[in-house]
Amino acid sequence: MTPAMRTIGVVTVARSDYGIYLPILHRITDDPGLALKLFVSGMHLSPEFGLTVRDIEKDGFPISQRVEMLLASDSPEAIAKSLGLGAIGFAQAFAQQRPDILLVLGDRFEMHAAALAALPFKIPVAHLHGGEITEGVIDDSLRHSITKLSHLHLVSTEAYACRVRQMGEEGWRVIVCGAPALDNIATVPLMLKPALENALGFALEKPCLLATFHPATLEFEEAEWKCGELLLAIERLDTQTVFTLPNADTGGRVISKLIKAFVLTHPKARLVENLGTALYFNLMRYVGVMVGNSSSGIIEAPSFGLPVVNIGSRQRGRARGANVIDVTSHCDDITAGIRKALTPEFRATCQEQPNPYSAGKNASAIIVDALKSVPLGEKLAVKKFIDLQAADAMQRMSRPTGAQLS
Repeated sequence: MTPAMRTIGVVTVARSDYGIYLPILHRITDDPGLALKLFVSGMHLSPEFGLTVRDIEKDGFPISQRVEMLLASDSPEAIAKSLGLGAIGFAQAFAQQRPDILLVLGDRFEMHAAALAALPFKIPVAHLHGGEITEGVIDDSLRHSITKLSHLHLVSTEAYACRVRQMGEEGWRVIVCGAPALDNIATVPLMLKPALENALGFALEKPCLLATFHPATLEFEEAEWKCGELLLAIERLDTQTVFTLPNADTGGRVISKLIKAFVLTHPKARLVENLGTALYFNLMRYVGVMVGNSSSGIIEAPSFGLPVVNIGSRQRGRARGANVIDVTSHCDDITAGIRKALTPEFRATCQEQPNPYSAGKNASAIIVDALKSVPLGEKLAVKKFIDLQAADAMQRMSRPTGAQLS
């Protein structure tokens, strides 16, 4: 008798997580023992954010359910209401199609809605990139909450594995896999500069900056002036800058409006709303510096030896490589950081350092193997809280005494 295929549900809510998922999605669809159920929600379904669900359709991945949840506002009230709509939408989706395991990633409020809705259905949740810290955003609380809603933890470093265990999770549930986004670097075709420029629709100057700036959601009231400080620094430097737009977070629309206005009045500024994984990674190969507060500057950029000027508190607490220069949100600090990052000496230093997120070497293979091999049933579904002090006491009690050793 042929064993039943195991269904893996994957929740994707934005272009950022979809790019990270790509090598995992390919491995799931290529495995004859697995069936993919793709749950698409959030910014993917919004015309304001480019309807990036079309990229998923173009890549040929079948979409099992579309879950509408975003309101046309990024106020605190709208985000809270979107969370509620997301929980309702994912509940309806899981009632129709219930996967054997649900894979979620990171710390977005849309992901939290999916993990929460899975709880009453007793769907085991596997969580990618848990245990990390981002002190300047509400995502920090959402990420740790998702950890407690999850049954399998696929973390990027050993330090993050320790943190997940510190939260009371059983050790066997925690697997160090590295960052799956790094698997894309080996598979994305390398584009020569003329081909990249043709795809972008403009020539790349030297030096060129890649700017991605998101609101720090615990400081969303300051989004306008902080983005203004970044734009003032770029204006001072008079350097070609390629902008991408922020996520659907509180304060994101203010930032988008400022960037679009800046691009209209500054000939050296360019806006590409949706680069996609291939163009984004190839652009990282050619630009001189990445500036802003995106996690890609922390996780992916070290693999390119790319200098990063990381602004403010949004990524505070995450492990980072020697390629990262941390600065405040003030214009003078940002300007000084970019100037330092552009020096040949600093760039040479970046080329020599390993990526702290490459622990797994082949993260997608480790992840899919875990999703495929973890036994389903009561052991996975019923969680136990491991008190570290109690565990230490039990370990001491189990050690041989001096008399036994003799």
